[in-house]
Amino acid sequence: MNATELFFNAIQTGNVANVKAQLQHNPDLVNAKDARGFTPLIFATYFDNEAIAKILIEHNAPIDAKDASGNTALIGVSFKGNEAIMQYLLENDADINAKNNNGVTPLIFAAMYNKVNSVKLLLEHNADATIIDNDGKMAIDYAEAKELNEVIELLK
Repeated sequence: MNATELFFNAIQTGNVANVKAQLQHNPDLVNAKDARGFTPLIFATYFDNEAIAKILIEHNAPIDAKDASGNTALIGVSFKGNEAIMQYLLENDADINAKNNNGVTPLIFAAMYNKVNSVKLLLEHNADATIIDNDGKMAIDYAEAKELNEVIELLK
């Protein structure tokens, strides 16, 4: 395994000590990308690893870097519903209205996947509910299609 693969393996397994050691030895690993285009921060949020996400941000990981699909860490965490990581990303100036390659924003994903608390948090931080994705839909359109009444009420 090369250094990048070892680093991503440490993130995937949640090995905080190993992540810290590798960053101390090679600080540029925060800018690495794996074969799928994931950054370490996106990868950590994919595995709901708040501790490692915080370490990466403290080591200046690019907070709005995108993977091959155009997803940022905030976009990715929005459909998983981990509000603690979402809050930390927002506190560190993550782009709340970032769009992926399909024009989907964190709010659209949170609405689409019925993540009520994530929708609340994003709206509290002034997410734009009027953004239209590449299919011509807003967050409320996805909520209405799935009859997600609590999300619909929040988005009205």
